[in-house]
Amino acid sequence: MTQTKKAIGALSLVLTSSLVLGACAKTDEPSAAAPSSTTAASTDAGAASGSGASSSAAPVKISYWTPFSGGDGEFMTSMVKKFNEEQKEIQVEMLNTKSDDYYTKLQTAIVSDQAPDVAIVHASRMPQFAPSQFIVPLDDIAAKASVNWSDYNANILNSTVFDNKHYSLPLDTHALVMYYNKKFLDQAGVLKDGKPVYDNSPEGFVSFLQKIKDKVPGDIAPLAQPNVRIDSYWMWWGFYNQLKDGGKFYSEDGKKGALNNPAALKSLTYVDDLYKKGLIPPNINDAFKMFQDGKAAVLITGVWGTGAFESTQGLDFGVTTMPQIYDQPATWGDSHTLALPKHSKEDAAKQLAAVKFASWNTSHGDTWAQAGHVPAVVKATQSDMFKGLKYRSDYAKTADFVKYWPRDAKQAPINDEIIKEFEKMMNNKQDPATTLKNSDAIIEKMLSK
Repeated sequence: MTQTKKAIGALSLVLTSSLVLGACAKTDEPSAAAPSSTTAASTDAGAASGSGASSSAAPVKISYWTPFSGGDGEFMTSMVKKFNEEQKEIQVEMLNTKSDDYYTKLQTAIVSDQAPDVAIVHASRMPQFAPSQFIVPLDDIAAKASVNWSDYNANILNSTVFDNKHYSLPLDTHALVMYYNKKFLDQAGVLKDGKPVYDNSPEGFVSFLQKIKDKVPGDIAPLAQPNVRIDSYWMWWGFYNQLKDGGKFYSEDGKKGALNNPAALKSLTYVDDLYKKGLIPPNINDAFKMFQDGKAAVLITGVWGTGAFESTQGLDFGVTTMPQIYDQPATWGDSHTLALPKHSKEDAAKQLAAVKFASWNTSHGDTWAQAGHVPAVVKATQSDMFKGLKYRSDYAKTADFVKYWPRDAKQAPINDEIIKEFEKMMNNKQDPATTLKNSDAIIEKMLSK
């Protein structure tokens, strides 16, 4: 294999992280009704087969791997079924792999030259996949498949571009948003016309949560966030990027951490104070279930919660974008994208078929949006189908200001270690300044390896 030695060199790094799939952690929650699609696939028999064959020719069969389960898995299965039914030139065989070991299996398959023809790759994984040549650049194939890159939201699309080359077709963004229980906000007098009311400032959001705490029963969390795992790290990243001088993670030369700075400290102190003031109660393990069970007034989590919450009987909730408390809108997010894994000997017909399927899949983002995600294709968010879905339009604009993690191949394992520092802070074992100082030390140590 021409790429085996290079791939093996990157494999040990890629397999170290288990938290990058956190954005899909709740996909086993209840989902909405099975999706339907209204747009026919645009495929061409001759182009797909590379032989000019007629529609009676045998279809090009391609394999498709995803990490989806639960609601996400059901929706994607339905979409693949619809694609296969709408045309006969390409037939897709999908395999859903357990998310915990999805990337281990995918990277191993690539190195052993047994990779699928197309696979889901998170945008946060692209810095590991693209430079290591685990996936192939798509521009030439996409041109033959009539892919129009301008159809995609520019902010989301940029997360898939490296060295001015497109490496995947983005399906969505799944970003942090704010869910709220209308009953509790109404009791606190901070609900108007079904929407939360607060000033867009650090003090305004604290006042909003304090009013809720003062008015709702004592066993109701004003804001539910766990004191373990990645959730508060995501929330801090959103607030940090809202500051005009925020968002810096690495030094200019990329060899050291740059988190020990005033903007990072300001935003992290703010998050820490939410815990210290009791606006986020201590010792919360499952904040998602807490909100679902009607035990929390506000929850900041990913859009994947929408499908579960709307199918929860008796839960009167709303959802809006991540609270903007500083200079500009920003929130943490990631994206599911469709990429073509590298093979030692590429099959041009399968590659073209895979890109055509990926293009069809992303163009049906309004169907995928039923799972809660924001479609990457702009027209999908403008369709009657999308507009007919409750809640999604309330946070669709998140696509324009979602902030991805920095582009470093070691970002995922670095995040894993920094999360441990955040957990110490949330459990009152260290202050924000120490947390950032320790985080920079972690970054420097891991970058030097």
